[in-house]
Amino acid sequence: MSRQLDATPTSLSSPATITELHPHFLRNVMTRLVGQEPTAAGSLERLPFAAGDTTGGTETELQAVVAGDRTRVDLPLVIEQSDYFANIAKRAAAGETPKRLITELERYLAGNRENVWENSWVRFPARSLSPFALRVFDNDLSADKKSPQAGRRSDAGRFFVTAPDGTQQLRVPVSYLLKLSLADLIGSQKLPAPLVETGKRLLGHYLNDNTSPETFSFHVVPLTRQGGMGRALARETSKRFLFTQMLAMHTNYSFGLKESGQRAMVYFAPHPPLRQKELNDHVPDAFYRDLFMSPCLSGWDRGEEKYRYMQLCHQVLSRSQLNAVAKLREAGIITNNLVVLPNVSNVSLANNGTHVSLGSRRLGNLLSDPASGFSQAHEKYLGDLAIKMAEHFLPLFVGTYSAAPYRLGYTAFHPEKALGFLPHELDYTHLRMLWRRWQKKAKISVFGQPVTPFGPPWIDRMVSGLFGLKGDFVPDFRLVDYLICLMSTPQSPALNGRVGSSDKLKRDLAEMGVFDSQMSLYLLYKLREHAVMGFSGFEGRHYSQFDSIRDDLAGATDLQMLVNALAFKYMAQGTLTHPSIPDDPTLESERRQIFFACAIGNPTFYVRRNSTNRFLLRILEKTRGVRNSRRYPGYARVKVGEYRLALLRLLRQDAGDLIEMMGLERTMADLEARLVDPERSSVAGKLTSGILAEVGGKQPLKVNADDFNRGAERYYREGLRRKHMEEALDALEEDFHALDRAACEGSGAERLLLQGAGEERGAAALLAKVRGDFLAERLDLGTLRRLMNLTLMTVQRDQAEADAALKGKTGAASKAPPLYRAR
Repeated sequence: MSRQLDATPTSLSSPATITELHPHFLRNVMTRLVGQEPTAAGSLERLPFAAGDTTGGTETELQAVVAGDRTRVDLPLVIEQSDYFANIAKRAAAGETPKRLITELERYLAGNRENVWENSWVRFPARSLSPFALRVFDNDLSADKKSPQAGRRSDAGRFFVTAPDGTQQLRVPVSYLLKLSLADLIGSQKLPAPLVETGKRLLGHYLNDNTSPETFSFHVVPLTRQGGMGRALARETSKRFLFTQMLAMHTNYSFGLKESGQRAMVYFAPHPPLRQKELNDHVPDAFYRDLFMSPCLSGWDRGEEKYRYMQLCHQVLSRSQLNAVAKLREAGIITNNLVVLPNVSNVSLANNGTHVSLGSRRLGNLLSDPASGFSQAHEKYLGDLAIKMAEHFLPLFVGTYSAAPYRLGYTAFHPEKALGFLPHELDYTHLRMLWRRWQKKAKISVFGQPVTPFGPPWIDRMVSGLFGLKGDFVPDFRLVDYLICLMSTPQSPALNGRVGSSDKLKRDLAEMGVFDSQMSLYLLYKLREHAVMGFSGFEGRHYSQFDSIRDDLAGATDLQMLVNALAFKYMAQGTLTHPSIPDDPTLESERRQIFFACAIGNPTFYVRRNSTNRFLLRILEKTRGVRNSRRYPGYARVKVGEYRLALLRLLRQDAGDLIEMMGLERTMADLEARLVDPERSSVAGKLTSGILAEVGGKQPLKVNADDFNRGAERYYREGLRRKHMEEALDALEEDFHALDRAACEGSGAERLLLQGAGEERGAAALLAKVRGDFLAERLDLGTLRRLMNLTLMTVQRDQAEADAALKGKTGAASKAPPLYRAR
């Protein structure tokens, strides 16, 4: 067995060999993983991602805004003072360009009734920063942080501006402002050394990447029954969000933002802001990138290189969206030349979601040990198979655990707009089927026939009003509006188990003008390779907006872990192999269409009766109400709701022992409630109810599309943000009580920390006293800093407890997994 396993890296490079030796190969690998015959008694506990084997981390993308008058906030000031604005104003006055170009920009600047400027930067005096924060900022301006002799970045000048009174001001995006806020907290007061160390460690967890502020887990979270499984990861994420709120409030006071008419805010919101989309229609793509692409000051040694990479991503996605229109023509969805071309500048990178990464300690230990015989080739082989299987279960997550409700007005229902990047994600057959069903679902029919918009806005508005055409309501439009995965080509399947397959697909897609080989391959569910990330596991990239971090993220994490464990159980039993889910683009599209149907809210999808995807056919055998399609000969018509209930039945049947071992009975009951009663129990239903309450409506389609979507933005910014903060404060209150108990029961470390932070009376008493003022953002700077110091203490305790749990499982000499972050 050992000789066969050691020889497999060579075998993996040969398609013929891997097919011939497949049963033996998989059995040998799984035997090595579980340490004995895979079907033997007791092997369940040794499966990857079984109870006690899983660690977790999340990366969250947040929406940033700066509230204030246009004369005080950076974004409108930069636009008005830009060469672009001056040039078009001059050319419009000379009659060389349409006056509407300048009037539309002026309308954008003057028409902001709420005075909320999404993804604006901020300006504040350099003297506001403590000496330590100034050193952090100066270091982040380095061209190469590992080589100080390289000097400053070539664009360092853009982060400084002279105020009207002649003083020097710093100019930075909110995502980087959060890091400076933490550095200032550390440097502006005398703290106990352990808290200073913890604060400095957390600086690297605030990334200045893409457009939105990004944070990743403060520590690796062991997912155990004793620790609450998914609730432990949700708790860490919730507390990190709360601390981020504290950092934003801290900047508003400590840096004088509030005094100067600026208020920085961060919160969860899934869609690119409507006003940012509007602005994107009025400016060139290069100017858009200059306004909104973050400069990558934090998170990378050579930030300017990363900044150029993010510009490349924007250019590639913009070009890719244009290429999608040609594919719609080839697919027969666009049948004439009446199209509305997408803007050459795409805003989809401004969407926000949460990535949940789960790692297996067993896989990581084997890959860390050269003597194990377990290599990157084995990791890729098993990982790709687990991903293909997991993709069948992703419809359980969409709308149930996360969502992004959105109203598409009739005038936006052009296929070239509504279908977004789907032409790159599905084959033409499934794309046509999905579009036809979407049209039937949407309120765009006249005398029973779907009528898509004609093109000229005034005609579309007239038709909409004449026939009462409302458009549609989509449960998770983020998953449609963003390039979330890429379809394989016949020559280059991405998930065939062979090392290098993803790179080969990227080269193919680059030649087709769809992608760029320098970019990381976009997938719904992604392998996190040990050689790259330092841990072995999977990243779920399909999460949009949570209603409750505590409940929704926890349940989603439990389910994601269960699906991972079930995949390896199937492999150990020999019932899941690569031939079970063949590597064919059409079959890849066949299973992914279900995911997108859920996101759109389509009630049905279609599958070939003679599909060679044996795993999908097994699920359909358990699906009720499947019948032959009258419209598509040779296809079965499947109800999305029944398919999801079949997945639940399959989990209870095939993963019953895993559910019992992990203690996930309540998770399964909760999942069933979300599926059976979505309006009251699913995230899509709860978020929609919150938005309707915000706009004063009863049903989404009875609310104007713009009103609904703008109401959603307000709800995320105010009501839902407060709800997330209150949940996190509940968790913090528990931690403060634990901190106080530890100090009272003789723990010298906690007692000294509390005394060093000036909190001899205890942490819980302070929180109880200031909770209301904190939520209302009325705390004075000194009290806010006291609360932040105490929160840092709990983060330090969380880290220590997690480290102890990780070492306790495999021994003190065991190396803990690295922190989870995207690369």
